[in-house]
Amino acid sequence: MAEHAPATVHLVGAGPGDPDLLTLKAARLIGGADVIVHDGLVSDAILALASPQAERISVAKQRSRHSMPQEGINALLVDLAREGRSVVRLKGGDPFIFGRGGEEVDACRAAGVPVEVVPGISAAIGSAAAAQLPLTHREASSAVSFVAGQCKGLTDQDWSGLAGKGRTLVIYMGVATAADIADKLIADGVSPALPVAVLENGTRADMRTLRTLLADLGDMVAREQVVSPALIVVGEVAAHALAQDSLIAYRDMVQTMEGSATTGSNGKRVE
Repeated sequence: MAEHAPATVHLVGAGPGDPDLLTLKAARLIGGADVIVHDGLVSDAILALASPQAERISVAKQRSRHSMPQEGINALLVDLAREGRSVVRLKGGDPFIFGRGGEEVDACRAAGVPVEVVPGISAAIGSAAAAQLPLTHREASSAVSFVAGQCKGLTDQDWSGLAGKGRTLVIYMGVATAADIADKLIADGVSPALPVAVLENGTRADMRTLRTLLADLGDMVAREQVVSPALIVVGEVAAHALAQDSLIAYRDMVQTMEGSATTGSNGKRVE
C-alpha cells in the first residue's frame, strides 16, 4: 500500500502552440511539476517552461500510430500520482475538446486519485483568432459546431444541419479525409460554392491560412500539401479571414500554363 495519499493529477490545456496564450495557472503548474506527460502537439516553447529537473514523458499520437494506448496513459497517470509526484498531463488545445480529457478524468476518479482540469484556448478559438476569422458574425453565422474528421469513420457521423447558410462548421483532424468531407457535405445538400478555410499550424510562426470553395477542398489540401495540425472551417465566415485565396491562385497558375503551352517561341499564339 502507498505510504502517502496520491498527488493531484492536473489536466492542463497547452493551447494551440503559442506559449503567450497559456493561462497563468497553466504556466505555473508546468513550471512546478515533477513530471509532465505531454502530447506530441505541445510546442517545444511550452515544454521549455518546465523545470530542468522535471521528467518529461511523451505520449504522442499520430494517425493510426500511438506511442502509448489510451488505457496505458490512464494507468500511467494513476501510478505517477500514487507515487506522490506532482503530475501535469499537458494536452494541446483544451483537454475537453477532442483531447480525451474526459476519459482520463474518469480513470483518475475510479482509482481514487484527485484530478483537476485547467482549460486551455482551443485550437479552433486560437487559430481562428490568429487568422482574424470570426467563427460567428451577425451577417454570416449565429451557430458554431465542432466535429472530428476522423472519429470512428466519417460514415458513422451525422453532420446533417451543421453546415450551410448562417452556420459555421469547424472540423478537427480532417486533413487526411478532406476530399471525403467535401463529398459528404455536398451530398447532404451544402452548396459546393460555400467558402472554406484551412488553418495550418495555428498561432505558430509557420501558420498558413488557405481559402477556397467547398468543391475544391480536397484538391486544395493536396496541391498545397497541407499537413497536420490543421483545422477546416466551413461557412460564410471563411470569407472574412486573412487568407491566401488558393482557388484564385490555382486558376491563375493554370491559365498561365495554358497560355504558355499555346504560344510559340516568338510570342505568337499557336493555332
